[in-house]
Amino acid sequence: MPPVHRVVVISTPPVSMFNIAIPEMLFSKVEIDGAPGYETLFCTAEPGPVRTSSGLDVHIPHGLDVIDTADTVIIAGAGSREEPDPRILAVLRRAAADGKRIASICTGAFALAEAGLLDGRAATTYWTYTGELGDRYPSIDLQKDVLFVQDGAVLTSSGYAAGIDLCLHIIRTDYGAAVANGVARLTLVAPVRPGGQTQFTDTPLPPERGVSFVCTRAWAMQHLDEPLTLTDLARNAGVSVRTLSRRFHAETGLSPLQWLLHQRIERARELLETTTLPMDQVARASGLGTADSMRQHIQRRLGLTPSAYRASFSRLTAAPVAAATV
Repeated sequence: MPPVHRVVVISTPPVSMFNIAIPEMLFSKVEIDGAPGYETLFCTAEPGPVRTSSGLDVHIPHGLDVIDTADTVIIAGAGSREEPDPRILAVLRRAAADGKRIASICTGAFALAEAGLLDGRAATTYWTYTGELGDRYPSIDLQKDVLFVQDGAVLTSSGYAAGIDLCLHIIRTDYGAAVANGVARLTLVAPVRPGGQTQFTDTPLPPERGVSFVCTRAWAMQHLDEPLTLTDLARNAGVSVRTLSRRFHAETGLSPLQWLLHQRIERARELLETTTLPMDQVARASGLGTADSMRQHIQRRLGLTPSAYRASFSRLTAAPVAAATV
């Protein structure tokens, strides 16, 4: 049985309750062969009651010394972006020097920047504060309109629910797409979304009687193995191709064909992890065409061949799954 991966979340007052709830909610749902995949601990410079941005207090039981035992360190967003505690900056620098994976949710990026961990790196934060982050730390390669960014062992996410995408990305990196998407289903959140998807900063919700493509996306998920076109999607939605393209991007942050490709790669990853289907059958079942085409897409997206990905993430213990069951 592999050792449990320890995640330590740093809370700085006034901490966002939502930001510290996200890691606990998602990582606690990961089970590998019936055992927990993660242990999540919470720490702060002064253990005990910590004021939240909503005015309530939460009890944080651990001091910063617990970071030395972490595999991944996450600093949660807080209501203050000024003068991070020097003790926290010191442990962040030490964690980085030790090679730990370090991540921030929302305004936690300001602490990483002050510690010098974002110098020369691609990074993001909540869209309201990207201008401030860029002005204060011009050495950052600022990504203004993405959900999250990974640059080496350092990850940053934008605001609020993008922390969910960040944590799902971490789970997928550690345990594969099938586990991450299973956690998403258990917690009733969206499946893993690509980090480059926009933060939806200027996107209004569709009007109650307006056109929404939720049903069309659900239909497409049931037909990923078919050669879907923009015309097919538009016909299902009952709109023109032009309207589909405009409104689909407004709802998802991706074009219809970008969204389809992402879903097909996710389907291929799940099949590689959970079946022993030959590569050409995985490619056909996921809509990626041939084994060569699938290899190109997966290697471009993941830096691994399909065979290497299967070797890294397959957790099969049962007999091979027949094609008819997929």
